[in-house]
Amino acid sequence: MDLGLNGRRALVTAASKGLGRACAAALIGEGASVYIASRDAASIEEAGRAMGAAGWSSCDVSRPGEPERLVEAAVERLGGLDILVANAGGPKPGIVETLPIESWEGAFNLVLMSVVRLVKVALPEVKNSDQGRIVVITSISVRQPIPNLVLSSSLRAAVTGLAKSLSAEVAADRITVNCIAPDAIRTDALRRLGDVGVMEERAPMKRLGEAEEVGAACAFLCSRQAGYITGQTLGIDGGALLGVH
Repeated sequence: MDLGLNGRRALVTAASKGLGRACAAALIGEGASVYIASRDAASIEEAGRAMGAAGWSSCDVSRPGEPERLVEAAVERLGGLDILVANAGGPKPGIVETLPIESWEGAFNLVLMSVVRLVKVALPEVKNSDQGRIVVITSISVRQPIPNLVLSSSLRAAVTGLAKSLSAEVAADRITVNCIAPDAIRTDALRRLGDVGVMEERAPMKRLGEAEEVGAACAFLCSRQAGYITGQTLGIDGGALLGVH
């Protein structure tokens, strides 16, 4: 199937490894010109060269001003922007009782405001596209809160509300806005959270998801064929979600 992504111009954040890298690689594999970014300059350069990205730069999306500068750099390099894939590292674990206010403020900027800032500066460019796409990587925690991850459960839910609201605002511009909500994907971030073997045994499919599976879903949501899918949260969780919605 031709996804209609050849020559499309995309920006993917937090793309030096894990889910962001998989999304960027999937788009590049479909012929898109992709600009990537992450906080680590050496890692993003390695990733960019390895996957044949159109450009790359280091950027801490949690710092005011940096998302704006990143979008400007991507637009200058690509000559415009059709696709934004907003991704960021997860906030630290913890519970309400023990997490200091400073942790909430840091997570607020990392998880929610990074998306707000990226979208606000990217939107005028994406509106010029005839196939505008915005995809935000969240987590299964937006539908099924995860114990000891209250920052993620709270703020990624806010991101979902933002994306849903935005999808209605830009629908007339033929821009789609969707979220991907993964669970138990084999990444370094998951390994830091616990025993991978135990997670595999608990998973309904008795295996972890692969980052490439998330990347493939991202590419589809950015495709020509997904032009009538918007305001949705796509779970990639191998059946882990217990709810019916």
